[in-house]
Amino acid sequence: MIDFRPFNTLGAANHGWLDAHHHFAFGGYQDPARMNWGSLRVWNDDTIAPGTGFPPHPHNDMEIITYVRKGAITHRDNQGNEGRTEAGDVQVMSAGSGIRHSEYNREDEDTQIFQIWIIPDSRGGQPSWGARAFPKDDRSGAFIPLASGVANDDSDALPIRTDASVLGATIKAGESVTYTPRDAGRHLYLVPATGKVQIEEIEANARDGIAITQQESVTITAIEDSEIVLVDAA
Repeated sequence: MIDFRPFNTLGAANHGWLDAHHHFAFGGYQDPARMNWGSLRVWNDDTIAPGTGFPPHPHNDMEIITYVRKGAITHRDNQGNEGRTEAGDVQVMSAGSGIRHSEYNREDEDTQIFQIWIIPDSRGGQPSWGARAFPKDDRSGAFIPLASGVANDDSDALPIRTDASVLGATIKAGESVTYTPRDAGRHLYLVPATGKVQIEEIEANARDGIAITQQESVTITAIEDSEIVLVDAA
């Protein structure tokens, strides 16, 4: 099954400093048909104005992955973690039993992020945070794990506490990449960060969402040079 979710059908809220688009029900956007996709609970497409951001606020029992598309985001939390994550790189926060953090755009340009929330396999645990720069060339023509909770994943992916993976790929126009999940019952959710791609008869532009399940494999063909983010969740 493939469910195409064009960008203009997503929930949206423009707060001035934050222009947010929601692939799943979030905040004031409530849609019973888009509550989650397997254990994937949130995929927010956020544009944050320079010098603004999210002041300190709490989370618990959620794996929060931030993929920076443009600019940079600066994180600080009550566990003593602090760091700046740049475009193309990823940070992961395991909220565990509870963490309080802030996220600010300290840059002189808009910051654009995908923020992805995945339900953990178990509740509680010590909160943690980490970030990693990923060489962009490694993603050319193949999906590379950026964050993973898969037991036998021996990649350099940031760890998450859930049976899921967040993967990235870049595909040149006219080329294709095939992704094969461990079984056909997995929940895949794919969003082009840039470019335009085709999956079967569907053409998806940047920031469109594609929900996929009951597929033994999926082939993505780039109509334009494209950067892809994919979640593979239970």
